[in-house]
Amino acid sequence: MAFHVNMGSMMQCSFGAAPASLIVLPQNAVMAGGVPAANVMDNKPIANIPPFGMCSSPSNPTVAAATAAALGVLTPMPCVPVIPAPWVPGAPTVLLANMPALDNNSKLMCAWGGVIQIASTAQTTVMLP
Repeated sequence: MAFHVNMGSMMQCSFGAAPASLIVLPQNAVMAGGVPAANVMDNKPIANIPPFGMCSSPSNPTVAAATAAALGVLTPMPCVPVIPAPWVPGAPTVLLANMPALDNNSKLMCAWGGVIQIASTAQTTVMLP
């Protein structure tokens, strides 16, 4: 069984330099551990997924431009996630606002090639099947 992810859970991007805290707005009207619980649609850049410090993905246009300007030396640039799809797979047996609940095994893909995953949940009492 997996833990239910809620506001304050820590995430990490495979190309990001720093972890970030998930932001969940109370629109789902469900609490887990005393704070808003997340579903798979809590994937909006900046609103739900803050930047991960500096990005080192060569697919990111700003990193590619800075690397080219540095004559090929990889030059990380500020991270601005671009999220084209929801978290996968979620917990399809538990619905929040008619969408699968977000569990700590779910992953999120960034358009620049990074994989965002839950590093630690903000609560350890609510589990999902």
